[in-house]
Amino acid sequence: MDTYSIWMAELALVIGTLSVIFAVALIRLWDGRRRSRFEKHGNLHGNEYPPVIFLFKNKELIDATPSARGLLSHRCVQGGEWHDLQRWIEPRFPAAIERLAHPVWPGRIELIGSNRPDGADIRLLIEWLERDLTRITLSNIGRNGPAPRLDALSHEAMMEELGLLRDVLDHTPTMIWRQDARDRVTWANAAYLGRAEEMAGSHVWPLPSLLNLPKTVSETETGFCRAKLEIDGRILWFDCYSHEYGDERIFFALPADAAVRAERILREFVQTLTKTFAALHAGLAIFDHQRNLQLFNPALVELTGLPVEMLAARPGLTDFLDQLRERRMMPEPRDYRSWRKRISNLEAAAANGHHVEEWSLPGGQTYRVTGCPHPDGAIAFLFEDISTEISTTREFRGELMLGRTVLDGLDDALAVFDPGGKLVLSNRTYRDLWGDEAETVREAIEGWKSRIKIEPGFDALCESLLIPDDTNPRNNGAISGPGGQLIGWSVVQIGGGQKMLRFRVNEVARTVSMEPADDPLPEAIGVY
Repeated sequence: MDTYSIWMAELALVIGTLSVIFAVALIRLWDGRRRSRFEKHGNLHGNEYPPVIFLFKNKELIDATPSARGLLSHRCVQGGEWHDLQRWIEPRFPAAIERLAHPVWPGRIELIGSNRPDGADIRLLIEWLERDLTRITLSNIGRNGPAPRLDALSHEAMMEELGLLRDVLDHTPTMIWRQDARDRVTWANAAYLGRAEEMAGSHVWPLPSLLNLPKTVSETETGFCRAKLEIDGRILWFDCYSHEYGDERIFFALPADAAVRAERILREFVQTLTKTFAALHAGLAIFDHQRNLQLFNPALVELTGLPVEMLAARPGLTDFLDQLRERRMMPEPRDYRSWRKRISNLEAAAANGHHVEEWSLPGGQTYRVTGCPHPDGAIAFLFEDISTEISTTREFRGELMLGRTVLDGLDDALAVFDPGGKLVLSNRTYRDLWGDEAETVREAIEGWKSRIKIEPGFDALCESLLIPDDTNPRNNGAISGPGGQLIGWSVVQIGGGQKMLRFRVNEVARTVSMEPADDPLPEAIGVY
């Protein structure tokens, strides 16, 4: 090979090497410029992110990219892909909903929105094509450059967690929804959507606001209120909570029907108790575990004369009793020390069990004070005016004592037996004559037998006491007394099936001298 051929070969090698270097430099320059354009304006159809494109015909989805179908793979509203996409677009592009409602054929609009909560920008391209076709394209525009790529394992873990959260929200019985600054519902879970469809009878969009919540719930950091929802004549109650999410708020509505029902029953029960307490003639005072007055009724004011203002101020037990003492509505103690001791004893007795006292007041009234413990250490005191009862009892006792004194002053011996033969009454003459050991008629007969001579008149007496009157023809006669004296007897049926036995000492002698014709005792002489 000559020198010319070698030179030409070397020249060709140099030119080829320079060509390769130049081509590589051109490729890198073009790639750098392409990356720079992507970072500045985003990539609509590049390979960094799969395109998100929807194609609708008359609001029916006829085609979509895989990433677009993935965006609508979890639909919370059962109304078609068009409404699902509107729900996704509305909070990010508020102006887009109005533009979609009034399409321009043909035409196109491009909007930039925010993808909360990270604040990344999103481009929305809406194109109205021919034959009622609408193409919607979404692309992400990172503010700080393209979004970082995820490895397959991280992406799978995020999708698994996302599916779990979606499933939990769909199956929770609590209504959860999101509202924007204009109080429009922009998202809701399955429970809320079910209630909305139950009220409307079908799917509605935009979603209605089911509960009329006061402004205070949305204005506070953590709000709470109770709201009601009426469906087909049924009223459902909910306890509503909320918290901020960006410039929107998330609301939670917990069913509160059981709580409302329990509160209503409790309120009715308290009203019933209040009416009952108000109608009582006895004064009622209930003190809590700290011994402060919590409840009283009008009768307490009438009985004690304490002012309502003082009772309404919830005085302590000691102050309450001090006021009673000052108004002379409780027994006056000998000294203050005994007074304090009595108060301590009263409180301790009422706290440990049922305690009853009778207060004889300086004004002549008599009060019965009953103290009993209540749950949680409370004490209830019941004040009853028993002055009339005490007066009646005293009068009755006086009458009884008078009657007994009269009976004991009689010369005749009297004894009363009930229908069962039990001795229920006897006077002093009877006890002096026969003693007071016997408690029944048979015991009395045995005692008589041991002290007198048994003769036909005694048999007639026993028959009159033991045999009913309708079968016994004899109810009077005479017997020999313990000292051998002649004693007349008679048995009289009185009220309640009781029998009164009367012995008259020396009855026979008086009968012979005074009334030989009318008194039945002369006939008893023959019996004797």
